[in-house]
Amino acid sequence: MPKFAANLTMLYNEVDFMDRFKAAADDGFKGVEYLFPYPYAAADLAAKLKEHGLTQVLHNLPAGDWGAGERGIACHPDRVEEFKKGVDQAIEYATALGCKQVNCLAGKVPEGVSQEQAHATFVSNLKFAADKLKAAGIRLLIEPINTFDIPGFFLCYTAQAAAILDEVGSDNLFIQYDIYHAQRMEGELTNTFKAHQARIAHVQLADNPGRNEPGTGEINYAFLFKALDGAGYDGWIGCEYKPAGNTSAGMGWREALTK
Repeated sequence: MPKFAANLTMLYNEVDFMDRFKAAADDGFKGVEYLFPYPYAAADLAAKLKEHGLTQVLHNLPAGDWGAGERGIACHPDRVEEFKKGVDQAIEYATALGCKQVNCLAGKVPEGVSQEQAHATFVSNLKFAADKLKAAGIRLLIEPINTFDIPGFFLCYTAQAAAILDEVGSDNLFIQYDIYHAQRMEGELTNTFKAHQARIAHVQLADNPGRNEPGTGEINYAFLFKALDGAGYDGWIGCEYKPAGNTSAGMGWREALTK
């Protein structure tokens, strides 16, 4: 049976962020994730987790100016020091929240920077982050993201991520496999997952097109959930979708697709 975590950035936008922990717990979730904890005091977030009996499954490293359209800085050669400071901040928050894994968004390749420069910067930053996070008992993940939604994003294929893991050479670096992004870029979801399963530490979902609830699009989630169970995946699956309507009213997919 899949272990679903509510992504509080995407879900429950009917209420303020700090009220989404209760909303998720009321809907039966035991784990939560969200993009960034940094706008909030770590103590306040930890209190919400404890109050509602929730596990903090994942959050991202700081990723630049999100509101201005930045989607990560790990491949930016001129922002290495900022990236390193972000690793320290992520460790502080993850430790306070009991979060055992954080995701690194590679970012969009900056204008005037070659793919080779971006690649070298990303690999170097990951070596630094993987080592520092390992010392803190926190796993580092990287996530391929589709270039239809985010044109110019550096990391966009599962095999590309696996090759980067090889190059970094750390036993503390893993893949975050987002089913929605993978469907848009490469398909072959079940076989791709199985081929890289040993290196996948976290899964996320949404349907396509629309990035709405499972069951609203072309992905056969009933088949896919059985395939993940059959493959022995026992990690969390983050629900990172855009509710088509009221979040709680749209939760029927969990029972319908996991029978």
